[in-house]
Amino acid sequence: MKSKVALECSNCGSRNYNVPANANSKQRLEIKKFCNKCGKQTLHRANP
Repeated sequence: MKSKVALECSNCGSRNYNVPANANSKQRLEIKKFCNKCGKQTLHRANP
């Protein structure tokens, strides 16, 4: 079973998305996604 990582909005801090974790990655995952609470596209970061 693959582990999942939650993506947290950098503005409001809500956790909106879950993505599969990559064990080989050394960098923190950062993706621009739509935040329902902010109502716009914001940077979402992974919290391992």
